Amino acid sequence: MFINIHSHQVAAINEFVIENRYQHFNTMLPGKYYSVGLHPWFITEATYLTEMAMLEKFSSLKHVLAIGECGLDKICSISFDLQQKVFVAQIELANTINKPLIIHCVRTYEEVQQLLQQHRNKVPVIFHGFNKNELLAKQLVDKGFYLSFGKSLQQTVLQQLIKNIPAGKIFFETDDADIDIAAVYAIAAGALQIDINSLSLQIQKNAAAVFGAAWF
Repeated sequence: MFINIHSHQVAAINEFVIENRYQHFNTMLPGKYYSVGLHPWFITEATYLTEMAMLEKFSSLKHVLAIGECGLDKICSISFDLQQKVFVAQIELANTINKPLIIHCVRTYEEVQQLLQQHRNKVPVIFHGFNKNELLAKQLVDKGFYLSFGKSLQQTVLQQLIKNIPAGKIFFETDDADIDIAAVYAIAAGALQIDINSLSLQIQKNAAAVFGAAWF
């Protein structure tokens, strides 16, 4: 089984998908699994309180496995103060309902870590779509955070990086990219020089530790 922890696509055969929603929470379907959060690209001062109320309502559902993607982004046009306010609200929500956080982070790794620390985060944290350098990767995993890799794993530098990350801190995803999760696993297995079945079992262990053993 291929676990895909962050996707906007329909699951393929032999794939367990956590589908991401940043709006229309009321259209989630039974029998599917989700992460829900307010993405920093789409928040507004006028609507975020209403959207947070909706998020709080639907986030406690059993088939919602995580809060996110949420986080900070310095290259989008949304007020950074507003982004931080909404991110903090989601950190607090995740800790109240004891569900992991899936993080969107663009040029804000220091600020994200500071807010997680300041607000005494206790739930697992996954930085999704990781495509940065090995020094930052080691810094994050040394603090107990998880890294999720997707299409960018096609880059040789990330294939080298993943070899130096503890296997227990890795996840895979497709996000909205034109690639299937089996291809991501194949690239990772080649880089790690292990067979795909062994890699799949490791990711299942990681997922059980973060999202709960009952789902996998």
